[in-house]
Amino acid sequence: MYTTILSVKVNINSYKIPSAYLKHEVEIDMYVPEGILGNEKIELLLINDGQDVARMDFAKILEDAHHNKRNHRLIVVAIKASADRLMEYGVAGKPDFKGRGGNAGLYNDFILKELLPYVKKKIAMPVMGKVAFAGFSLGGLSAFDVAWNNPSVFDVIGVFSGAFWWRKKDLTDGYTDADRIIHELIDSTASKSDMKFWLMTGTEDEKADRNRNLIIDSIDDTIDVVKCLLNKGYKRPENIFYYEKVGGKHDVETWESAMPAFLNWAFEV
Repeated sequence: MYTTILSVKVNINSYKIPSAYLKHEVEIDMYVPEGILGNEKIELLLINDGQDVARMDFAKILEDAHHNKRNHRLIVVAIKASADRLMEYGVAGKPDFKGRGGNAGLYNDFILKELLPYVKKKIAMPVMGKVAFAGFSLGGLSAFDVAWNNPSVFDVIGVFSGAFWWRKKDLTDGYTDADRIIHELIDSTASKSDMKFWLMTGTEDEKADRNRNLIIDSIDDTIDVVKCLLNKGYKRPENIFYYEKVGGKHDVETWESAMPAFLNWAFEV
């Protein structure tokens, strides 16, 4: 008996999208499997900080993810951050204590009203499967915010080393954990009941430990996001997967190593 492995080649196409909302062009890389016939279930993943995706062997990761999967095709759009990253990434309508993220609402408009129509026109076939948004660090916070606030569009959220510390007050200005912006957003709003969340941290993401409990802040803040989601009625493992990578750092190599696990969990590709 022979085992047949379905080989899928992934092509990378680069585009520049003029944005009326952001007032500049946005560069994207589209990773598109060859030979899509139209009878497959096409799924879509957007990733913030596409310049970090470009540093990965991402086409190979995506090719490996498609092995023996005859009925799924995952198209990935890596959105490269602009020079205004610290203003465009964040939580819409809620800048942090330094005013960063002030254009996050405009970035949300770009994603929904400019990027997605552009991408779907390029694909030229209906996206019948899941649609996900993922990102790294501050890009992960942004992806969470956009997807959470648009549950009719997105099914899955993926966050690698998310900047869930994003806060309304400085640590020296009477800060408490209630000042964390994304946690407050989750607590005060609702999203669809079947949304899925993949959250990862590395045990060496950072050194900061603001409450001195011997657990780094990135882990504390991410676990607290999990708790917020559980309080909203989401279940583990059906809706939530938390991955804490031993030795994982706040870098591209760590996120690249975790990417296959995310793709497998999020899309069952």
